[in-house]
Amino acid sequence: MYRFLLSRQWVTITLVALLLIPTMIWLGFWQMERHDQRSARNRLVAEALDAEPVPVQRLASPGHAVTREERYRTVTATGRFDTDAEVVVRRRTNSDDEVGYHVLTPLVLRDGRILLVNRGWIPSDGPSQTVFPDVPPPPSGEVTITGRLMPDETTEASGIKNLQGLPDRQIMLINSELEARRLGAEVLGGHVVQTAPEPRDGSPQLLGGPGEENAALNYAYALQWWLFAAAVPVGWVVLVRRETRERAARSAAGPAGAPESEPASV
Repeated sequence: MYRFLLSRQWVTITLVALLLIPTMIWLGFWQMERHDQRSARNRLVAEALDAEPVPVQRLASPGHAVTREERYRTVTATGRFDTDAEVVVRRRTNSDDEVGYHVLTPLVLRDGRILLVNRGWIPSDGPSQTVFPDVPPPPSGEVTITGRLMPDETTEASGIKNLQGLPDRQIMLINSELEARRLGAEVLGGHVVQTAPEPRDGSPQLLGGPGEENAALNYAYALQWWLFAAAVPVGWVVLVRRETRERAARSAAGPAGAPESEPASV
């Protein structure tokens, strides 16, 4: 009855089913790993944002790489902005996906070291981005700012490779090592995204906080893959039973096109 399972078509169907089951199970576990990673990241971000603000010198120093635990920590810094050394970061978008710049202004701390401060977003002046834009100035004199500590941006993480040949006072990545070379000064590792004080009219738009990654979606995807894996053998059995019924029906109907028997003579 089941000799048809040895045909080339059914052997192929069975092999595909046997390959799909472990593949879908693996994909479910992979989604669960993504769920755990995103949940862990969300916890780290929440803990960092809830922590009490600390002076930036307590976490950052020249050459220091900001850790995952330090990322998004709220820090304070006191110094004066050096607008002569100010640069803009190209191809950055705001919350409305408008392309413009981030304004990166060195803050000279009381001890003479420099903290890179991302003061926020400004729009492009026009289609040409070869001229340094009109940047609203920061407060003059000594100021105290609050912001989120962020790690250096790198070519590996961003995928941006071309850092040469840019217009004057424009950069692609915020990197303390590169800025230390440009400025010829001691620069604290990482940078700070300013959150306070509130900007004045015409000042750069402060950047929004980090978004929470949707870990629950990965959990749902994992369940979905496992349900698919369970459905494969069920579907295989359904196909086999349907094929068996069709073959039995054809067998009961007799050979196709067989002549009808003649009636008996009187």
